[in-house]
Amino acid sequence: MAEAAKTTPELQVKMFGDFALSYQGKALVSEKTSETQFAYLMQMILHYRDTGISRDALENAIFGDREVENIHHALQCVIYNAKRRLESAGLPKCNYIVSKKGIFYWTQEIPVKEDAAEFMRLMERAEQEPEQEEKMKLLSDALYHYSGDFLSKYITVVWAAAEAHKYRQIFYRGVEELLRLLREKQEFERMYRLGQYAVRIQPFSNWESIEMEALIGLGREEDARAVYERTVDTYLQERGMRPSDKLMDMLNRLSGQLEHSYALLDEIYKEIRETFSNERGGYLVSYPIFQGICQMVLRMAERGGQSYYLVLCTILDSKGNPMRDGQQLDSRSQKLEEAIRVSLRRGDAFTRYGKGQYVALLVNTTIENCNVVQRRISKNFAEGRQRVAADYHVCSLMEADTTEQPRRFGENLWD
Repeated sequence: MAEAAKTTPELQVKMFGDFALSYQGKALVSEKTSETQFAYLMQMILHYRDTGISRDALENAIFGDREVENIHHALQCVIYNAKRRLESAGLPKCNYIVSKKGIFYWTQEIPVKEDAAEFMRLMERAEQEPEQEEKMKLLSDALYHYSGDFLSKYITVVWAAAEAHKYRQIFYRGVEELLRLLREKQEFERMYRLGQYAVRIQPFSNWESIEMEALIGLGREEDARAVYERTVDTYLQERGMRPSDKLMDMLNRLSGQLEHSYALLDEIYKEIRETFSNERGGYLVSYPIFQGICQMVLRMAERGGQSYYLVLCTILDSKGNPMRDGQQLDSRSQKLEEAIRVSLRRGDAFTRYGKGQYVALLVNTTIENCNVVQRRISKNFAEGRQRVAADYHVCSLMEADTTEQPRRFGENLWD
């Protein structure tokens, strides 16, 4: 009986997320060495191993805009050193990088397993698969190969950024297609896991709505409500911005499906009283709840004649510009939050609107009293002799005043 032919082990290549290269369990590129000439060379050679990559493209990727006296010779040195490194790592001895008429290829003698290529192979098979269950399996396998943006640390590199955009769009389409199939079959557990994975891999991409829809399908309305509130707060706090209109519409539509189990009025009253706080000062709420409160008081104002004002408080840096990021901003945001809380009445509500920003709803008050509240917040926000700055804008919530431009109170500084 003839001895079975030995197969050459595959070179493992990870392109999604952090770049990694290994052979038979030995790392050739680690996180510390991912930005070397060897890594730049191997990324392009291995990713374009079938079509090949031109000399100009390789030289641009490796040397960029640096002035190199003899760039062709420099590229040959990088390739020579790479071949020595590959051989010392235990790869079978051969001509690893082949040049044909100015185009460079990876040798066909050593197979390569690249996550990006496997992702595309599975996606293409899923697209052609007529049987629904098998199609869902292929889509799921493909999506779980996508572990982050293509070469995520190289967003400023033109070729890598273009590839990242391409794969991201394919991932999005895959998620939407698998979601459609799971929704048709009402497989809410799998839908929930898909939503969790999509949110982790591509944060701030509106996938939170998948989690909510799945939880509602599973009858876990309270969990869905928690996802709803956490999502809006996360967008505001971590990105300093509201979620997209698309996500807000989806979340609000899904929120309308949230229902409690049957209960008597005394049980509902008991639940409300148990969660009612006797804490002094303003009422800090999540942004979705703040929206609901504002919509409610607008309706009340239609028949009651009361006046309501919104006050926006923004932390400024030493140059008078809104602070955008940093540990100092986080600590000052907490300080401003407490300053607002103790400066408002129990009947007033406020919420965090973004990084270093809070918006308050002042109930049944006047523009002059808004100014008084602003001064009270400023006093409570002071940090001794340390320079602190905050900016305040106010506008009426009443429909009659919607054309009125927000009035700026100005900034407050302490030296």
